[in-house]
Amino acid sequence: MPEAAPTIRPARPEDVPAVVAMVHELADYERSPEQCHLTEEQLASALFAASPALFGHVAVDAAEQPIGFALWFLNFSTWEGVHGIYLEDLYVRPAARGTGVGRRLLATLAAICVERGYRRLEWWMINWNPAARFYAAIGATPMDEWVPYRLTGPALHDLATQAAAAPTQPQA
Repeated sequence: MPEAAPTIRPARPEDVPAVVAMVHELADYERSPEQCHLTEEQLASALFAASPALFGHVAVDAAEQPIGFALWFLNFSTWEGVHGIYLEDLYVRPAARGTGVGRRLLATLAAICVERGYRRLEWWMINWNPAARFYAAIGATPMDEWVPYRLTGPALHDLATQAAAAPTQPQA
């Protein structure tokens, strides 16, 4: 008897340990395990707060074991005038790769975009990831004319001190 196809569903609290483990697997795959500090408590708090700003979907096998995930949040396009989805991370465990799980996770997010009237589903990908072929095959295009910037660590704190030193406008 053929094995049942994996199910894609919203993440549940009981999925948190597996998703955190897969985030750490992803960090290892991207050659940066020392930069990944996510804990189960942090992810549970972010996903299941009263008004969450982070959302997640998991792919689960027939035994309800997570084999992949997508963590995402809303962004907003001032040019389009509507929200979109920013995919923070997509990961499928190696044993489940090539089975369509990644495509189904992305298709679920695309369906949410269409259903809600969002016009964009966006993500970043490390430049050496072989998933670029997969993304091109589903019609995704790299945004190479846009350069990502990040402010973190001491530079972030230095800039923050400038906000405290700047005069503020009185509230109306």
